[in-house]
Amino acid sequence: MAMDRRCTLLTRALLLAVAALALRLIYAAFLAAIALYPPLPAAVLPSKAYLHSALATPDAWRTRHWRNAVDYHSTLLAAHLADGILSPTSRAVCLGALQEALAMRELGVSAAVAVARKRSPPLAVAGNDRRLPFPDSSVDFVFASRALDSSKRPADLAAEAARILKPEGHLVVLTSSAADAFSLRALQALLPSLRLLRSRQINGPDDSTLRELVFQKIQDSTHDPVNKCTIGDHKLQLLTHAEPLIQEEPRKPWITLKRNMKNIKYLPTLADISFKRNYVYVDVGARGYGSSIGSWFRKQYPKQNHTFQVFAIEADPAFHSEYAAKKAVTLLPYAAWVKNDTLSFEINADPGKEDEAKAHGRGMGRIRPMAGKMSGEVRSVPAFDFAEWLKRTVSEQDYVVMKMDVEGTEFDLIPRLFDTGAICLIDELFLECHYNRWQKCCPGERSPKYQNTYDECLELFSSLRESGVLVHQWW
Repeated sequence: MAMDRRCTLLTRALLLAVAALALRLIYAAFLAAIALYPPLPAAVLPSKAYLHSALATPDAWRTRHWRNAVDYHSTLLAAHLADGILSPTSRAVCLGALQEALAMRELGVSAAVAVARKRSPPLAVAGNDRRLPFPDSSVDFVFASRALDSSKRPADLAAEAARILKPEGHLVVLTSSAADAFSLRALQALLPSLRLLRSRQINGPDDSTLRELVFQKIQDSTHDPVNKCTIGDHKLQLLTHAEPLIQEEPRKPWITLKRNMKNIKYLPTLADISFKRNYVYVDVGARGYGSSIGSWFRKQYPKQNHTFQVFAIEADPAFHSEYAAKKAVTLLPYAAWVKNDTLSFEINADPGKEDEAKAHGRGMGRIRPMAGKMSGEVRSVPAFDFAEWLKRTVSEQDYVVMKMDVEGTEFDLIPRLFDTGAICLIDELFLECHYNRWQKCCPGERSPKYQNTYDECLELFSSLRESGVLVHQWW
């Protein structure tokens, strides 16, 4: 009995000793963790947005998934430490996962912090795409690992990243959406105060292919808009994949040109359009909703899951009431022109179609200044400076698709778009060019409505493409 009691006491003593040793080890680990993750400088942290946790390394941080992600980003970031754009004293912000901030801290960048929807001490502060919780020009280094790809508002997030960067500070972006010249230029347009230093292709953590882009904020980022513009190589490269223009005048244009619509290479099938602030469709000479907005653009145009703002520009009042029930369409009940003016609108001039046009109010006639003789019914319509409206409505950061069917005034509007620089705002143009085409109703006779020839139309299309505009022959 005495022997059993002594064994019990000895067992209890051993257990207490083991427990004491375990507590000492836990305390030592805690002190080591505090040393590994020191407090962030106050200049980097938003007030009351960051609190330290007693647990420096939560259990989740020890999982294989976490460790693999940390190691992957450590490899990438070590290269930036080596080339000097990141340093141990950098005030660094990560726009992706917490693993990126942990990778930076393990590399010795003690002031690294991530931004997440909810704060997660000690690595993350709370923020969102529209507002990062840091003062202007307060950060040396911003790392965006797939953050722009996953964001629902990449334009806002890009603007915020540029805002918080100091002059000469660096932004590093990992993306799968800038593989082509068009999408890369779109991303650059979202960062007008930054210049692209270099770009390279890398392997992603999941064996995917990513592009790493390094930007630097420039000292003087003021932008002086001018009328003239230069269409970049990113659009010229797209034209190498565009469908060829029809060189020979069609004898039956109502068949040839309509059939050619099946050959059109839409821009979203050639490039990624993700890095745009807004998505806009402008139908110039829209006629009724079902003419092209409802029948073609809504149903057939590839939008890459983006929602488009739609503008219908139509001068013929016969169609205006139709748009009253279309809440998703903004109607501009005017004629697109080269200046604010009053124009004459000829209802019809096609032989054999006068009664049909008058009955249905079809916008089939010419629009021209109030001068000269016209053969059809004429009305006065208000007109507006279309190029200036376009410049006020959209920017280079927007994705703009335009269909233009303006009954001959394209020979006035297109030069005006070039003169004002508004042509650079159009990403894709579907243009119906009006000329004295052969008539379906009257074999061997040309339409008397237009004086321009097919060669002049072909020259217009060719000049647009030579200037870098992705234009398609429309019917």
